[in-house]
Amino acid sequence: MQIDSGAGLCAQQDICTEWARKQGMTIEESFIEKAISGAASLNKRPALFNAIYALGAGDILLVSRLDRLSRDLYGGILIDELVAKKKAKVVSAAGEGTENEDPANQMMKNMFRVVAGFERGITQFRIKAALAAKKARGERVGSIPFGYELGDNRKLRPNPKEVPTVEKMIEYRKQGMSLRKIASQINEDGLRNRKGSLWTSDSLSNALKYTEVGTAHPTRRSWS
Repeated sequence: MQIDSGAGLCAQQDICTEWARKQGMTIEESFIEKAISGAASLNKRPALFNAIYALGAGDILLVSRLDRLSRDLYGGILIDELVAKKKAKVVSAAGEGTENEDPANQMMKNMFRVVAGFERGITQFRIKAALAAKKARGERVGSIPFGYELGDNRKLRPNPKEVPTVEKMIEYRKQGMSLRKIASQINEDGLRNRKGSLWTSDSLSNALKYTEVGTAHPTRRSWS
């Protein structure tokens, strides 16, 4: 939602811009990472990698809050070390122990990172618990699989328009056809996926996961 509205990213930029103004500094370049969590590893965050690469001696890598840079203690320390090798430093507009390099501030900075990691863990735990409860009630969890639609009771039910396609898949699968061959045959039959695109072996495999005969490991729901 933050990505769609732009509010989260804009707010962070405004905070950084205001901090720089008060310090009499100029922001030379902004590096924006969209739709990537601060919990992701450095190799999955190209904008952060580019920001560190662009640093020169005496530069500041400014963030609105430390948890925007990393939500992991060890990840944060690694970033600090990479920035230090460039003879630059990390600064949080919120302070958070980044004001200077004395031991007390270093300890405070790492404490903020520990708290951010704890909050991340709690959030993940709550999300998993909520999803497990929904799944136990038979309610939708995640995207609606092909062949289904969302009923009035918030539970999945067969989608009449998509059921014939799934039944064809099941028929071909029972004949021992490979997923690639089934995808090719389904496409020749003129049947398309929900987006109107051609089927691939991967997309077909995902659709068949929700049937008893789709994979070697029957899952979730059968067609009857």
